[in-house]
Amino acid sequence: MIRILRLVGFVVALTIVGSSCGADQASMIGLVRDQPLDVSSIALPDETPGATEPLFVMKAQPNELLMVYFGYTMCPDLCPTTLADFRSALARINSAASRVDLAFITVDPERDTADRLAPYLASFVDRYHVLRTTDFSQLQLAQDAFLAASSITTNEMGVIEVSHTATAYFVDDNGLVVDEIPFGLGADGFENDLKILINQLDKG
Repeated sequence: MIRILRLVGFVVALTIVGSSCGADQASMIGLVRDQPLDVSSIALPDETPGATEPLFVMKAQPNELLMVYFGYTMCPDLCPTTLADFRSALARINSAASRVDLAFITVDPERDTADRLAPYLASFVDRYHVLRTTDFSQLQLAQDAFLAASSITTNEMGVIEVSHTATAYFVDDNGLVVDEIPFGLGADGFENDLKILINQLDKG
């Protein structure tokens, strides 16, 4: 399932980017939709240490960007690779990195407690939100808004297997998904699109 999601996401990204309008959008590597996904109505429990609000709404702070990612701490490849690429890209864009936040939504809430999630995310970035709900209908609602998916199964050996959409979503302060980066574009892909998106913010 994971490999299929990777392939489909990458092909769609190439198709959409080729038809985007404007010089900046034409240079984007990720998926830029003509009609961006609106995720502004989605709110999930925020279990970040020191969080001041019980729910986190899927909107960036004014004049900033929010990266949203569905994953889990025990992920052997997709999650750590994506977060490492994101970290590398933030280092490359220097001071602009302070305008990019991360919201990590666990798809494995039974095992991913806040005590486990917080240090995991802190090993990659300074700014993050630990989003966790054990209400799977609430999680499903969030995934549907992003057109994402995940599943948890237990095989015959009793091993828990988790699959999930391996896409990073960049959301603006209106709650619109302005860029979708599929797995495999690496730090270069993140850096390219972040520079363009921040430049767009500066232009107003």
